[in-house]
Amino acid sequence: MKIALIGYGKMGKMIEQIALSRGHEIVSIIDIDNQQDFESEAFASADVAIEFTAPQAAYGNYLKAFAKGVKVVSGSTGWMKEHGEEVKRMCSEGGQTLFWASNFSIGVAIFSAVNRYLANIMNGFPQYDVEIEETHHIHKLDHPSGTAITLAEEIVEKIDRKEQWTVGTVVNPDGTVSGSKEASDKALRIDSIRRDEVPGIHTVKYDSEADCITITHDAHSRKGFALGAVLAAEFTAQHQGLLTISDMFKF
Repeated sequence: MKIALIGYGKMGKMIEQIALSRGHEIVSIIDIDNQQDFESEAFASADVAIEFTAPQAAYGNYLKAFAKGVKVVSGSTGWMKEHGEEVKRMCSEGGQTLFWASNFSIGVAIFSAVNRYLANIMNGFPQYDVEIEETHHIHKLDHPSGTAITLAEEIVEKIDRKEQWTVGTVVNPDGTVSGSKEASDKALRIDSIRRDEVPGIHTVKYDSEADCITITHDAHSRKGFALGAVLAAEFTAQHQGLLTISDMFKF
């Protein structure tokens, strides 16, 4: 398979290594300093482009790839509120293909399935309140993480006593704390921590007067995310439309 990389940071470089090890060919690498390569024959020859960039750049990258008939796998977050409906239309009516996930880790996909199952059970036990905490490296600028938001939305969908998620406290890289742990009973609070070089830790906690039930996914490195992105590219090459992790893994 011919793969183009959009974004060549730490994640892009790891995706390149894994793609090559699985016998794929990297035909184009586009970063901030060679945007003109979107117009190249090499980019247009790609079966799939894997995109990991900044939230403000993602949507524009999709449009450039779609214009060349290139399918996209993307892990960029932050664009969906403004452009989500338009992207859905392009994939459902315009013949484009985007595989999007807030997290490509196979472990996170399994964790998400457990999260949905547990939330379904907990809907019947109102004595348990639920909250989420996510921890990431100091270079991550957005909060809460896209994965935490996805987990929260899954819980809100299953638990009748929660209507929405809300931002809680944020422990900043310098140790200062902003935000508040105060939240409506109907809101699921997400707390964020930014420290060191943590690849990603997500914890869902159900707490009651009697006891506490906690599930956690702790990533040891970015390798799991990168492998998942390549697996998604392999899947996307054979499928069309707006695709997600739930299409690839039938849990």
